[in-house]
Amino acid sequence: MRETIRIVGIDPGLRRTGWGIVESLGNSLRFVASGTVKSDDKADLASRLCQLHDGLADVLHRHMPHEAAVEHTFVNKDASATLKLGQARGIAMLVPARAGLRVAEYAPNAVKKAVIGVGHGDKQQIHMMVKVLMPKATFQGDDAADALAIAICHAHHRQSAAYRIALAG
Repeated sequence: MRETIRIVGIDPGLRRTGWGIVESLGNSLRFVASGTVKSDDKADLASRLCQLHDGLADVLHRHMPHEAAVEHTFVNKDASATLKLGQARGIAMLVPARAGLRVAEYAPNAVKKAVIGVGHGDKQQIHMMVKVLMPKATFQGDDAADALAIAICHAHHRQSAAYRIALAG
């Protein structure tokens, strides 16, 4: 007997961290919610990371997902920006892990391939395909749309034999 799995997708960023919640039952997906957690760019780094932590913790508390997926970040030319993004990504992984969720990670091209069918594409293609896959989905901004795409990617990949074996282990 199959059960509905609620998945949170997280698109990490220091300024804005997108989140999207979907429910997966077999091959069907249902939109639940999406949004963005923002940090105050005038605050110090530690305070901004706390804002992201508290915002994501609130999202998880309100929506009670079963699994989480986070996008891998790419390396920028600016080492300082890369380090800050990595710290935001750490928060994006820590919050669901502390809530007892298994956290999967996906490269950006894997997310695009799962959603638009190819490993390269622009934001508009992702937005369009998220709406095609879940017509009732609403999202404001790229971060929330990307987070929904990450959740969709996880919903597709969690059906794979390798992922099921990892869950059993």
